[in-house]
Formats: sequence, structure tokens, C-alpha cells
Amino acid sequence: MSWSFIELDRDGPVATLTFNRPEVLNAFHNEAMDECVAALKQVADDDAVRCVLVRGAGRAFSAGFDMKAASERDMSTVDHVRRQMERQFDFIMAFWDCPKPTIALVHGFCMAGAFEVALACDITIAAEGTRFGEPEVRFGTGIVAMLLPWAVLPKHAKEMLLTGNDKMDAARAHAIGIVNHVVPTDELLAAGRRMALDIAAAAGPSVFFTKRAMNRTYEIMGMRDALKASLDIDVILNATPSAEKAEFQRIRKEQGLKAALAWRDGRFSDGGAEKG
Repeated sequence: MSWSFIELDRDGPVATLTFNRPEVLNAFHNEAMDECVAALKQVADDDAVRCVLVRGAGRAFSAGFDMKAASERDMSTVDHVRRQMERQFDFIMAFWDCPKPTIALVHGFCMAGAFEVALACDITIAAEGTRFGEPEVRFGTGIVAMLLPWAVLPKHAKEMLLTGNDKMDAARAHAIGIVNHVVPTDELLAAGRRMALDIAAAAGPSVFFTKRAMNRTYEIMGMRDALKASLDIDVILNATPSAEKAEFQRIRKEQGLKAALAWRDGRFSDGGAEKG
């Protein structure tokens, strides 16, 4: 297949899926999400692939869902909201459901929907200086895939999600269990490939069934049902007007996204830092 918004390469038993919209910090619009899902299906069907690296081109892993594309989308009814959010949810969970182990190699920014993608991957390695965040509550939206409470202790999850903190550094992310390892930026790809080759060197059926067993453990504990219940709540949230959401969209439309982000973050104690 030919790709417009991602790259998919294979080197021996390791496939690399690269988000390739660096001009917008690899923000996810529908077309990019659809390509990612198709690429994961392709590597799942390729017996030569034993592990998948997931990374971003340019300055960031990804800034999350594309706000410009979202502002241009018809979200005038609850059904429209639900269809879009289910599309985003399925995109995130495709990394969890991929039968081949997925390793997220994150650098720069790993925000919102991209943060959830990194959580959905089996292993995450972060470059020093990476910034993580889930800022949705700051401008009136919610979490598409509520994976964080399944990855960290509840007090850590609540602190991050209820404040909308988007300035968590890699060291803190490692300390609370969001990432497995932190490495220098210029060693990120090599570190990921070493781990992928170790996975590829193991017995294929053992890796396949062990990942399936671990995922099934979480699902028996109710993870999938809980995620879908959270998504139902999030659909209601995103269909509900709020003063913050309206003001954010007004500023974004009249003054641009950077101005809207500055307004959003300027109301909080951690201030505002540009991502662009």
C-alpha cells in the first residue's frame, strides 16, 4: 500500500510505523488514523513481522488529535459525536489489540490522544525531554480511551486527568509507570530496536499467546467494558456545551490555535508553554 500520512517499513522481523505529519507535530486526523489501523492490520497479517516500533517524524511523537480538523468537522448531533469518538477509540485500541507486540518510542510531545496511543502500546521508551499530558479538561473535552487508571495508581491518574497537566516530564512518567525506560534522544531508536529484536528472538507462539493472555487478564478484570463505559460518558461530555469550550473555539477561530492554547493554559498555576 501507499501511505500519505504515515510510513511503514520492515527491517528483518521488526516493522516500524512512523506518524508522518511533522508540520503539525503528527496530529491525528481521520485519514491518518485510518492509515494507522490499516498498517497495523498489514503487519498483523505478515508472518515475517515479530514486533512493531511506533514513532513520530520530526520534533514530536504526536501532539494528539488534530484540533484544526476537529473544528471543521460536523459535530452538531450526539450521533456525529459518537461516530467520531468511536473512530478515535478504535484507532487507539488497534495498538492494544495488535497481535504483534508494539513498542512506542516517544520524544518531544506525547499529548492527549497520542498519550493514549503510547499507553495502548505494550512497551513505551521515552527520550529525555519528552513532555506528556492529557489537557482535555482545560478546554471542555474528555478522554477517549481511559487507559491511564489501568496503568498507574488511581491518585496519580486523578491528579493528571483532573488538572489537565500537560507538562509531565519523562522522569516523572517513568517514576509512576507510564514509560518503561528513559534514554537520550539520539539513542531512542537504537534502544527500541534492541528491545524489538529481543522480542523477535523469542519463540513466536510464546510471545503471541503471552501477550494475548496478559491482555485477556485485564479484560477479565473489566478493562474493555470500563473503557466503553467511559467512552459513553465522554460522548455526553463532548456533546454538552460549556463556557470554556466555546471560548477556546472562539479564540482558535479568530486568533489561531496558539492563542487558544495560551488562553487555555494561562488560567492555571503551571502557566502556558507553546508546543509549536
